[in-house]
Amino acid sequence: MPAADSADTAASRPGFVSRLRGLLADALELAHVRLELLALEAREESARLLAVLLCALAAAAFLCLGLAFLAVFLTVLLWDEHRLLALGVFTALFLGGGAGLAWLALARARDGRGWFAATRQELARDCERLRS
Repeated sequence: MPAADSADTAASRPGFVSRLRGLLADALELAHVRLELLALEAREESARLLAVLLCALAAAAFLCLGLAFLAVFLTVLLWDEHRLLALGVFTALFLGGGAGLAWLALARARDGRGWFAATRQELARDCERLRS
């Protein structure tokens, strides 16, 4: 009888090893797909951020130049009567606007869906599938 038991374990062992190899191959393929998704998201996000940054910088440059020329124009226009008032108002507007926009940028930087959201969702689904 012991010879038959050892024959059964030897026969079942190749099946176990092949199943283990198949499971490992599936896990590696899943990891490979998830890493490709992560790389794709990283490329898309970096391209999007670069485009947004360039547009924001160009818009900021034009707005700053426009506001500066408007401030100079109105200060020259009011030079005889209220030059200090005009300079004070423009200083307050520029500093207040800069502080408000800095606060808005900080709030938007902290808020959002975050980087690699699709990858994180897929990994969470994978974990749930593996647990069940």
